[in-house]
Amino acid sequence: MEKDKLDLKQAIVFSHTFAQISKALWKSVEKDWQNWIKDFGLNINEHHILWIAHHLGGASISDIAKFGVMHVSTAFNFSKKLEEHGYLSFSKKENDKRNTYIQLTDQGEELLLETLQTYDPENFSIYSAALPIKDLFGKFPEFPEIMSMIRNLYGEDFMTIFEKLEEKVEYSMEDTVPDNVIPLTPELAGAHS
Repeated sequence: MEKDKLDLKQAIVFSHTFAQISKALWKSVEKDWQNWIKDFGLNINEHHILWIAHHLGGASISDIAKFGVMHVSTAFNFSKKLEEHGYLSFSKKENDKRNTYIQLTDQGEELLLETLQTYDPENFSIYSAALPIKDLFGKFPEFPEIMSMIRNLYGEDFMTIFEKLEEKVEYSMEDTVPDNVIPLTPELAGAHS
């Protein structure tokens, strides 16, 4: 019985601590992200959808919801708004009439590129808060335990796509892509839906 109380206490303390840390980090990220994109008439969900659709080379609404960590109705509604502004196009596939697919339009690609060109790391408090760690250790914080938790929460498919998206983002900022980086294709993304 004493062990059960200790386990419960540890569970409560861990859960509460993690919730507080997550909330504090998200508040900062949310504020900075909103400030970054406000001049483009976008909200965070819309920008995230543009980003995901770009890196997946088009995607189903289910993929957008899954990799954007949002409800399917949220992904659909914000995608619909982006379509109304000419940033996305909707389609159905001949062999898959159940799912709705989105693709960035040229106008959507241009908008996303414009937002990326205005990114200023000095306006992101999370980045600034991590600089002392980078200065001290020569690298930004790494997250192996947290990534393991995310893998346990969302599954291996989510992590595979997450890692491919991160590689693609990293290498899209450079002129060349190393041979060992497997390109992320819509087919790969769809295979994990």
